[in-house]
Amino acid sequence: MVNKYSVAALLLLGGFSSAYAQSQDLTRVQHKEVGEKGMPTLIQFRLEGKTYQMSEARKALAEQLDLTADDQLQSARIEADPLGFVHEKFAQYYKGVKVEHAEYTVHARQGVVESMSGNFERVQNVKTAPTINEQAALQRALRFVGGKKYMWEDAGEEATLKEQENNPRASYKPEGELVIVDNTQAEPGSPEFGQPTLAWKFNIYSQQPVSRAYIYVDAQTGDIVAKDAIIKHAAATGTFATRYSGTKTSATESINGSFRLRELTRGSGIETYNCNKGNSYTTAVDFTDADNSWTEYANANFDNAALDAHYGAQSTYDYFKNVHARNSYNNAGAKIKSYVHFDDTPGDGKGYENAYWNGSVMTYGDGYTRFDPLTSLDVAAHEIGHAVCSSTANLTYSYESGALNEGFSDIWGAAVEYYKDPNKATWLIGEDIDKVRPSLRSMSNPNAESQPDTYKGTYWYATSGDNGGVHTNSGVLNHWFYRLAVGGSGTNDIGSSFSVTGIGIDAAAKIAYRTESVYLTASSNYAAARTYSIQSATDLYGAGSAQVIATTNAWYAVGVGAAYSSGGGTTTPTYCTSKGTNVAYEWIDYVKLGTLARTSGADGGYYNGTALSAPSIGAGTSQTISFSAGFASTAYTEYWKVYIDYNQDGDFIDSGESVVSGSSSSSGTLSATFTVPSTAKSGNTRMRVLMSDASATTSCNSYSYGETEDYTVSISGGAALTSNAVTTSSTSSNATLGSADLVSQVEVYPNPAADVLRVTLPNRASVVSVQVADMQGRSVKGTHFDSKGELNVARLASGMYMLSVSDGQKTFRQRFVKQ
Repeated sequence: MVNKYSVAALLLLGGFSSAYAQSQDLTRVQHKEVGEKGMPTLIQFRLEGKTYQMSEARKALAEQLDLTADDQLQSARIEADPLGFVHEKFAQYYKGVKVEHAEYTVHARQGVVESMSGNFERVQNVKTAPTINEQAALQRALRFVGGKKYMWEDAGEEATLKEQENNPRASYKPEGELVIVDNTQAEPGSPEFGQPTLAWKFNIYSQQPVSRAYIYVDAQTGDIVAKDAIIKHAAATGTFATRYSGTKTSATESINGSFRLRELTRGSGIETYNCNKGNSYTTAVDFTDADNSWTEYANANFDNAALDAHYGAQSTYDYFKNVHARNSYNNAGAKIKSYVHFDDTPGDGKGYENAYWNGSVMTYGDGYTRFDPLTSLDVAAHEIGHAVCSSTANLTYSYESGALNEGFSDIWGAAVEYYKDPNKATWLIGEDIDKVRPSLRSMSNPNAESQPDTYKGTYWYATSGDNGGVHTNSGVLNHWFYRLAVGGSGTNDIGSSFSVTGIGIDAAAKIAYRTESVYLTASSNYAAARTYSIQSATDLYGAGSAQVIATTNAWYAVGVGAAYSSGGGTTTPTYCTSKGTNVAYEWIDYVKLGTLARTSGADGGYYNGTALSAPSIGAGTSQTISFSAGFASTAYTEYWKVYIDYNQDGDFIDSGESVVSGSSSSSGTLSATFTVPSTAKSGNTRMRVLMSDASATTSCNSYSYGETEDYTVSISGGAALTSNAVTTSSTSSNATLGSADLVSQVEVYPNPAADVLRVTLPNRASVVSVQVADMQGRSVKGTHFDSKGELNVARLASGMYMLSVSDGQKTFRQRFVKQ
């Protein structure tokens, strides 16, 4: 049997949740959303009574995030928006080391803090002193990239960079920065995946083959633990005969009796250059025309594609400036440079089949078998959209955050195309350039191009390729935006019947832009996008508005969260993620409550049964819930927890909402009885059943082994609450598993242990025999158990072991870790 555990898997489970709850100042909180790691992603404050002032931003962060002496939040920037909000963004540090992709923002209006949002990482037990130096780490990173030639090895490109940045010391050569980053290069489901890691960060730009990304190297082991792609794969007026958008007028520059594709009226300028089928920006030249009537560019060299690139850059600048009051992609008038006729391997007779933003400039290939030159209007807007993202949310280019990154670029591709030419196929991306398919992607029907239109539905990409499926899973965000703008009804892939009243592309785009530019952070996922888009719609149009309703229902249409609830004019809560990452050994195979009775196999660590018929449970009544575990072979001890959101506020942390707690190694049906408090809110709410092999697992965890299942229950005869407070009766306290099924456990501590493990049997019974085995079941020698109840484990190698202790009648088993 493969070793099911690692030391890291146990050491990083952490029991900080209770301490966190004890020190928070909850008296000011109106509403809170909690993310998949159990930390708040959005905190809304009461605006009456005791409030935080903007000058107290640091105090608010310290109290609400329960900062320890090891945590620091450093002010990064302050921005104001047209709605009168001031947003102060803070970057997170742990023991003075920057935590990548973690930042929190305080949102205030008229000096009063109204909310806070972002991603705060609870980092614990991470060593901040590297054992591998910067140069050794860089060599590991370069071997991982495998470039044949790097940009800093090209003297011309180095000289151009120094000139562009007006800095004689500027260089593409990477310099290492020590940061803490989640390990996303490990295989999903492994103990290492997602774990905070001290790493060297390098910005590596390969010229051949073309790639640019932040590469993160474990500062202790030298392993590559993360990759964040920077290149994302994708004063006169002239008359342009563009390749894809017909005849247009566009700004140019008059110089020496000729005209070139440059202009200075938009920000710091927009410039378009000719790479002449080469891969050098330094040797690129201007496109020129004698009479400023660019009609002869429809030639065999596809030179008219340059006109589309120039027109596309200007159109995208105009859209963000006129619609969203944004001055270029960085909101500071940055120059937009485009390079056309780029070829990563000059002379091979094949055009480059890609377009990308490289972190500084736009780059367009001429295509070959699949594409015509990749300079269509929506592609140009898509790529510049990546630049907007890098200056706002800076969404990490992997898994769900990467899918959001791609999806927002498609949104801007559609929005800019509609802004400039509503007669184009707004909801198709790349329809002008694709020679093989009708388009690269369809926002109205993602399935037509093998993308999902429902979260984890048909075509959902669930492996590590393509940076975790960023170009595939973006279909969910695309379809959300389409539904928000256009509306529609139907049944999605998970069986939810939806109906959305469209609000038009202009209003939808304003909500999307505020979501990306104000609320999202680098590590945001789909759940966060839902939370923050609803908040954005509320900011723009007011609580309970048609736009808020449509935003919520559009997410429901694509399988993210519940539909809008009219009760009290508030939205249905978004629940945190809880999921086991490995079900190879154990899973939930039966759940029964009232009329609900479901038998199943492993569901991949999580099952969403909220669409099933909801059993009715009356306020003040006693209820019995039954459940059981399925095991692949060995029946391990499992920790069972059942939660019910009695006050329907979107979490399970209120008093009395943990209704069952206990452990068992039985594969038979277990049962527990609980009482529904009389103050529980009437109506449908969520019940969460969680089985994990780790006692520290809470209602909001991505944990190692086990499974979570969510269901809807209907509470009758309860209170019609108008606040989030629930006062529970004494009969609603946590239930334990029925005594016939509960297997008492041997207590071992400390666990992990360095030298000595103390062993105590239930009821302090005498120990008759002790055996230690490795996780393959092989007996291990070298331990000694004494009369004090102490097991000497000093001679054991570090790792996971199984302890078997007998009182002469019954044998108890418990895992422990030797440090």
